[in-house]
Amino acid sequence: MITCYLKYVLDPYQIEAFEHYGKLWMPLVEKFGGQHHGYFLPSEGANNIALAMFSFPSLAAYERYRQDSMKDPECIAAFKFAEETKCILSYERSFFRPVFGDQAQQPA
Repeated sequence: MITCYLKYVLDPYQIEAFEHYGKLWMPLVEKFGGQHHGYFLPSEGANNIALAMFSFPSLAAYERYRQDSMKDPECIAAFKFAEETKCILSYERSFFRPVFGDQAQQPA
């Protein structure tokens, strides 16, 4: 399993638009076989940083999602919404291997 971690720098005056954007993407990730863990919006501290995390069974499954999302009308509409509102100034993407409490794994 691979988890994609996204750190967004937002326009602090467009938080509501970004929240709408996040609500568009959560079911789309799941539509393509991923599991979305949610968006985390500014509360205390920095007013322009948000996070998101979602997992796919493998990096190959994530790459398929990326390719397929570029052709999907709902995904294209979500990309366009962010572009039109300019709610996202920049973002960083990192990948992690999650460890959950219910997984019994032996050391390699």
